[in-house]
Amino acid sequence: MNDFNRQVIEEFRANGGKVGGRFAGANMILLTTTGAKSGEERVNPVVYFPFDDRLVVVASNAGSDRHPSWYHNLKANPDLTVEVGTEKYGATATEITGPERDSLYTRIVEMVPGFGEYQAGTERVIPLFGLTRRG
Repeated sequence: MNDFNRQVIEEFRANGGKVGGRFAGANMILLTTTGAKSGEERVNPVVYFPFDDRLVVVASNAGSDRHPSWYHNLKANPDLTVEVGTEKYGATATEITGPERDSLYTRIVEMVPGFGEYQAGTERVIPLFGLTRRG
């Protein structure tokens, strides 16, 4: 894990799910996934959007031409743990594709225009995942 993510995770946990800096005011969660290759637990801070009965996360990797590592982890192992605020629960990730993905991405860009810039800067279609609480 890089130092930046480590600092965000520590701040998130120390402040009941709130972080400052460039993520101040953003809806943040921590995803604990199982490594696709290593099988080890990995924790990543991610911005989320609540839609209906699920949380939607954007695998933007800041507009990189590569998917973030947690994308591969969720594709290989869709069961994960979500930390939102001070709550922690099990969830299942499902990739959102096609017209539903396009519609949700448009809505996300309306809320956070930077995600539009990320999509414009890469040839890959930036994936979305819906996180549904288990149990």
